[in-house]
Amino acid sequence: MAITTFPDTRWLHMIAATAFLAASLPQAALNAQGLEGPDTVNKIIGSEVGQEETNTAVEAGKVATAIDRTRENIGMVRKTSKLDKVDIVFLTDAARTEGGLPPAIESKVEQHQDDIAELREEIEANALLFNAIDSRRVQTEDVLAVEFDDPGKVVIYAAAKPPS
Repeated sequence: MAITTFPDTRWLHMIAATAFLAASLPQAALNAQGLEGPDTVNKIIGSEVGQEETNTAVEAGKVATAIDRTRENIGMVRKTSKLDKVDIVFLTDAARTEGGLPPAIESKVEQHQDDIAELREEIEANALLFNAIDSRRVQTEDVLAVEFDDPGKVVIYAAAKPPS
């Protein structure tokens, strides 16, 4: 008596599903919306991006408070998809080319370094905020803090000089 074995049908189903997914992946790339997509562009352009130059002595209190609130602002950055205005405050005396952060701000940054690193990752993942800072040639590693002071408005503090 001969015994005939059949392959486990679960394996056949898994192979068929894998083949289907592999065949559909090229189509997924065609359907993905890049930064040139009309909805994304409208969201980015729909937000006014302003800038201000100052030094850390003038804004030290606001920057320190914003750094202290980084943990809660990470969630706000994650949820932000529409803003009326993005203000970028360049702390020109804190730029690397000017010697870096003053001791009081540097201490705050060291105290919250993990949260600030996470904040920067969230900014990179947020098309609106990333493109706002990119439009002013701010690198994410120069972002110190964000402050949501009014509904629809965010202030981004950057240890950098504005583009010339």
